Amino acid sequence: MPTFAYLIKDPEGKRKEGEIRADSIDKATQKLSSDGQMVISLKEQDTTWDFLGPFLDEINLSIERMKNRVPLSNLVFFTRQLSTMFSAGLTLERAIHGLAAEEKHSKLKKVLTNVAENIRKGLSLSEALERHPGVFSNLYVALTKAGELSGNLNEILDDLASYLENLDDTRRKVRSAMTYPIFMVLFLGAMMSAMFLWIIPMFSGVYAQLGANLPPATQTLVGMSEWMSSHFGQIIFMIFFVTLSIWLVSKTKQGGFIVDSIKRRTPIFGNLLDQSILNKFSKTLGILLGAGVPVIESMNLMKKIVGNRVYERAIQDATNFIRDGFNISTALRRTEIFPSILLQLASTGEETGELDSLLGRASDYYFKQVDALVERMTTLIEPLLILMVGVVIAVMVIVTYLPVFYLGAALQSGL
Repeated sequence: MPTFAYLIKDPEGKRKEGEIRADSIDKATQKLSSDGQMVISLKEQDTTWDFLGPFLDEINLSIERMKNRVPLSNLVFFTRQLSTMFSAGLTLERAIHGLAAEEKHSKLKKVLTNVAENIRKGLSLSEALERHPGVFSNLYVALTKAGELSGNLNEILDDLASYLENLDDTRRKVRSAMTYPIFMVLFLGAMMSAMFLWIIPMFSGVYAQLGANLPPATQTLVGMSEWMSSHFGQIIFMIFFVTLSIWLVSKTKQGGFIVDSIKRRTPIFGNLLDQSILNKFSKTLGILLGAGVPVIESMNLMKKIVGNRVYERAIQDATNFIRDGFNISTALRRTEIFPSILLQLASTGEETGELDSLLGRASDYYFKQVDALVERMTTLIEPLLILMVGVVIAVMVIVTYLPVFYLGAALQSGL
């Protein structure tokens, strides 16, 4: 039975999109029109290559984000200033045009100029922002649209700026925790490469002139050095190929799920990743619900912004449970992914009618957890990495100089 992708408008004028299975396009149209809905578009999906479309979309979006990368701090400043200027009575076109003129970042300046031009042509702010997915995320566009519909765009923009500041702080803390270990691993790799490619070959010439038998450990090291020197180009190519392959696999649905599952199981760093995702999830869902975005639509947006396929699948399952009539906390609990603290706060928020506020408290809790984890990691990992680098280099130096010690002992015994 073929699958059709549809875009419809319900009796209230709201647009909805999704997929439906039917024997033919006529029967699909009848099913969709039965409840008074107007079919805007209906296309048959090619299920044979269905995986290729989303995969290419992911690749294109990643390339778009790399091409139009804008520092989050610039986006925070723009959002905060736009909220202030709009509250002061300036029109959106004039406010954005003024901010574009003062913007120092060339890519963001170009985007803002284009956004202002599209608003002048009659597009809404959310529609103009939606044309630049590499700069403005799904969440940014959705909150802007919610602000336009509710009439409190300035408040939503202010909340959005605070959220982006929080997100920027979390990212900075996670990066600070990851930067030192990555630097030390790269430094160790560079040192070992230098030893194998230049230093050990120099000693190999000396060993050959001595004509003495080398210790087994040194022979192994010399053999590794010769192999690495003769295959250095292939090694670099393989590293590049494996890295590119993992990146491409991570853009597929199943491959991304496996890669993200491995990330979550990584000692120490997996816990840090979980805490940062839960911080983002709680803060974002609180803002969306507080802005009046419907629950199902909020959950669909959450699926796009968590940045982890394991959580995406859990959120999709929770969304299905909510459609079946479960409340938010019960739906999240049934996925068996979300921790008890978040579930308890969500349950209390539903009972008291302050779900958005309590989700904000959950976000603050996970933000503090990220802080604590980063502090602990920097305290423990730095000396451990220094010790590891020292041990590896010491072992290589000792093994390299071992034949010299053997030669010294032989000369003394001869004397």
